[in-house]
Formats: sequence, structure tokens, C-alpha cells
Amino acid sequence: MDIRQLRYFVGVVEAGSFTKAAANLNVAQSALSLHVRQLEEGFGTQLLVRDRTGVSVTASGDKLLERARIILKEVQLTEAELTNSVAAPSGEVTIGIPSGAARVLSGPLLESVRSELPRISLKMIEGMTGPLEEWMAAGRFNLAVLYRTAESVGQMTVLAREEFCLVVPPGNPPFEDSIPLADLHAFPLAVPMRNNNVRRSVADVVAQHGCVLDVRFEVDSLSTIINMVMEGKAYSILTPSAIQKEASQGQVRTVKIIDPVITRSVVLAVNPKDERSPAVSAVRKLIPKVVRTLIEGGLWSATTPDRP
Repeated sequence: MDIRQLRYFVGVVEAGSFTKAAANLNVAQSALSLHVRQLEEGFGTQLLVRDRTGVSVTASGDKLLERARIILKEVQLTEAELTNSVAAPSGEVTIGIPSGAARVLSGPLLESVRSELPRISLKMIEGMTGPLEEWMAAGRFNLAVLYRTAESVGQMTVLAREEFCLVVPPGNPPFEDSIPLADLHAFPLAVPMRNNNVRRSVADVVAQHGCVLDVRFEVDSLSTIINMVMEGKAYSILTPSAIQKEASQGQVRTVKIIDPVITRSVVLAVNPKDERSPAVSAVRKLIPKVVRTLIEGGLWSATTPDRP
């Protein structure tokens, strides 16, 4: 058995016939038949059933197909590591970013990838944290920006730390610069759904301190929540990054929550199967640099991991 035989075997199965596979692989049909027959003789079992309509895999063939795809993937990664220039990695990288972080990170990240990694195509999917967590667990992304409490970061890279604030409609009576957690019960809130990591981060702290919140609306859309606050229909509890634009334009106001301060970590997760990909590694290294530049330039109201 050699790599070429495995590649031909997978090609035949995926094409559904020797004729189509020969055309796809640019190999003579007789050569394909010979290599598959040699595989069958080597394993001492039939791998394919041939008939007028094409081919189908036997039980043994199905087992080999699963292993062959894994082996060929490893070979592809190894070839990429050895031949893909570290200075100029190429390929497509898919990243999931929560709606809040996306409002400050998406534009600068896309621009940085365009200028520093021109051979990489960055595919960005924005969404609420609940679905993003599920999609990342299902292997849909190469990378994902996620939210975690300080205790649940694990091996993920911490990009930033943010503090939650009360988001207030612009026409309300004057507020102090801060508000105790225990006083939040007085404000009707529009917040993300219960499966949202933002919601859980706040709920955990509230429960620990025996406080209550007046949750009137559960909305799985950041833009809708912000619009409700701007229109004076509700208040919300968000991080400054989520409403930085509206706050700078006076469309909403932010009041720091204290006693205690509610914090969360913004982390970068990588799909384990993509850790060896040069393209993924390049983007993975670039993201913390972009985040640090935004924070130090005052464009993201957060702190970096090495700052208090």
C-alpha cells in the first residue's frame, strides 16, 4: 500500500465510477483498476463492488475510506508545512466573531490580514455567542473569538478583558458615573437569550450576590437590543465594545457597574485539527497584535491580559 493507491481509491469512491475518477485524476482507467486491485489483494478483502452504474464500497472498503481520508489529510498538512513559505502562507481561514467584538475588531482585522497576509482569504462569520459556541464545537470554524469568565479560559489565548456596564437611553435623567450591582433591579432590561455567554456571565455574578434583575425582553440580536435602548424602551447590560459607536455619538450612555465589577475575558479558540495549518497559525498570531493595537489606541475599551 502506498499514498498513491489510497489517493486513487478515495478518488474512485468519491467519483462513483472508474471512468469519472480517471477523468478527475487524469489517470488511465486501467491504471486505476490495477491500483485498486492491488489494494484488495494486499488486504485480502474486496473493497469495491463494481456494476453497470458504477462502484459502491463494501464494509471493508468503508473502513479503509475513513482511514484513507485521515491519512491523506495528514499528508496534505505535512506537505503544506514543508512547502508553504512561513513568510507567505496561503489558503482560506474561517473565523467566528461575536457581534459585540465584531463591531471593533472586524474591520481592523480584515485590513491587517489584507496587508500582512495577502495570500490568505479570511472568511468571517458574525453572530451571537450561543450559536458561535455550537458552530465552533461542531468544527465549522478554524478560529473563533469567544467570551469566558476568568476561571474558564483553559488553554485558550486571552485577547482582552472587558467590564460590563449599564447601557442607558440618552434622554434619561443624569446618572452617576457608576452604579452598584444591587441597584440594577430598578431598570427594565433587554438582554441576550439565556444560552448566550454574555447573559450567563452577568447572571452568575448576580446570583452569587443575591441580587435580582428585571429582565423584560430576551432578544438574540445585538442591534435590536441597542435600538431598544436608543428609543428609550429598555436598558441593557453590555460591554463598551458593543455600543462604542452609539456611545461616542451620544445615542446611548454607559454607566460602570461596581460592587462588584463584572468582567469577562475575550479569548481566541482554535480548532484542534487546524493547529498545524500555516494559514491558520498566521492569522492566529496576528489577531492578538490587532487587539493590542486597538486597546492601546483607545479604540477598544478593554485591557490587555498583561495589564490590570
